[in-house]
Amino acid sequence: MFTDLVGFTRLGQRDEEAALRIRREHQELVRPIFSAFGGHEVKSLGDGFLVEFRSAVESVRCAVEIQRTIAHRNSTAGPEDRWELRIGIHSGDIVEEDGDVLGDAVNVASRIEPLAEPGGVSLSGTVYQQVRNKLPLVFEKVGERTLKNVQEPVTIYRVATGAPPATGRPPEPAAAPGPLRLAVLPLANLSAEPEDAFFADGLTDELISRTAQVPEVRVIARTSVQRYKGSAKSIREVGEELGVGVALEGSVRKSGNRVRIAVQLVDARSEANIWSMRYDRPFDDIFAIQDDIAGQIARSVTSHLTGAARAAAPVPAPAPAETADMEAYSLFLHGRQLFGAKGSTEAIRAALALFERAVARDPRFARARVGVAETLLWLATEGSINFREAEDRAEREVLQAIELDDGIAEAHSLLAGFYLGSDRFVECEREAHRAMQLNPSLADPYRWLAQLAAGDGNLPEAIRLLEAARGLDPEDINVLSFLGRALAYAGREADALAFWEATKFRIQFRTNAHLAEHYLGKGDLAKAEVSIRELERIRPDSPWTLDFRGWLAVRRGEPATARRLIEQLQERQRHGDNVVFHIGFLQYALGDRDAFVASMEEALRRGVLPLLELLYSPLYAEGRKDPRVQDLLRRQRERGRPGRSGRPD
Repeated sequence: MFTDLVGFTRLGQRDEEAALRIRREHQELVRPIFSAFGGHEVKSLGDGFLVEFRSAVESVRCAVEIQRTIAHRNSTAGPEDRWELRIGIHSGDIVEEDGDVLGDAVNVASRIEPLAEPGGVSLSGTVYQQVRNKLPLVFEKVGERTLKNVQEPVTIYRVATGAPPATGRPPEPAAAPGPLRLAVLPLANLSAEPEDAFFADGLTDELISRTAQVPEVRVIARTSVQRYKGSAKSIREVGEELGVGVALEGSVRKSGNRVRIAVQLVDARSEANIWSMRYDRPFDDIFAIQDDIAGQIARSVTSHLTGAARAAAPVPAPAPAETADMEAYSLFLHGRQLFGAKGSTEAIRAALALFERAVARDPRFARARVGVAETLLWLATEGSINFREAEDRAEREVLQAIELDDGIAEAHSLLAGFYLGSDRFVECEREAHRAMQLNPSLADPYRWLAQLAAGDGNLPEAIRLLEAARGLDPEDINVLSFLGRALAYAGREADALAFWEATKFRIQFRTNAHLAEHYLGKGDLAKAEVSIRELERIRPDSPWTLDFRGWLAVRRGEPATARRLIEQLQERQRHGDNVVFHIGFLQYALGDRDAFVASMEEALRRGVLPLLELLYSPLYAEGRKDPRVQDLLRRQRERGRPGRSGRPD
């Protein structure tokens, strides 16, 4: 890899002091990123670097992370303080000599770098062939170029880094392979009975799940497409907002035992129709219809958008009918519609009842059991039912679903979440990868793996995984919440603040909790007060609200308030709330390190040790140096790889 500061020589002639300042900042910014991706700095070239990597994949990931980081840095800088890099990457044999590297590969890389646009990354065809199917990035072919002192023409590719313009807006989701990103838009309900709307919504979910199995296609999650239900926006507008190249739209009419489904696949850029089909069949044929649509998409998308080379891409095999009981399947679709909307606790309880009725009609209906597990966990997380009992039953349902059908990605993803929560990190990683193998468009497995990576101390990898998850489900509040905090913990303060500003109206409680932590860490008590008041407005009884209010009281010289809040939390602990680490946090704020460590010991025993806060939060920077805390972290690692957080990200 060769990097080069754009316009550095010209800046040095105009303002030498500014040029030296920018060079120092540039070096301080990129060197940690080189290390994070296994890069070995061969030498500094003044306004650039020559870096060696053992992996083409890691070199490209590193380059993209560098450009995104610089772009985010520029988003809050004035016009005179912005600077950009060009990056060029080539792969080949090198010769090491006296700490330097020599050879044709080095020469080619040095000639590729100037071909990159400012803020861009250029690759040789050799690198492209090694990374094109391994990274969720968009690659654009530039064409063949004749390079100085290189005999044969070299094919050049450009990487779309996903870096935002310098406007102060947070980064957009990292794009998976752009031409093959698909949105299945909510099907319009044309049934005579309005209550049959559940069927259209449920079938939309089914098509999202089925088309996600099409090779080389990434399908946007339901939570991010549902906002287009009934929207007047054009396909082009939807494509731009979701970053997709194609969209499936259509309508469904259910009448008695017959369904009429009309669908069309549309190029989101030109709005040209790629393929369309109408089905008028008995309801019993619904699984065959879904298979046919997925197969048509596989054939149409690969040939239309990526050339004949992919026309022979494999078509997903027909899925076996999950149940022969169409009433059970109708109940399941109705449950999916209610659960997907997540409108109220009562709606989720109704969804649970529908899934339970589906299972009662057909105990071998595996995905209905997954629905039971998902609704139980949602209700437990919201405090509507006993958490331990719900979790135990949900885990039994998931394991039975997998025993019935090992090919359900959502079941393996849920199981990964269970294993993460019970500190079984090897099993969590295994199940997450299994879920991703079955459905690469599922966002949750990326989040589980990000949690593991963050717990292992690898925040750049956690951020990469979260950005990939966000690309698949831009509206997932769990991903958004975790990503903002990971940016802050990684030291990317400007990025985190811009991100929180853009997301605090969608995920108000969590974002204000992150802001409260950030401003308390910075000592900005006035801004911390603003965020804590928002927490008190939204969830006044949340232990996080009490936690941050106590911290602010201590910082203002009001320890009695913090002690009173500790007493409240201790009373809740006696009545069954697992808030022991919140007690410990306030004990730390009051300077009682022995009590803090004792509370963390109890949290470890109960399986709720808040590792991400202990590892990264600015509030506990001194505490994590305590040998007793280090011993806690060591014992946690002995259970597996740490990846838990006290906060519900």
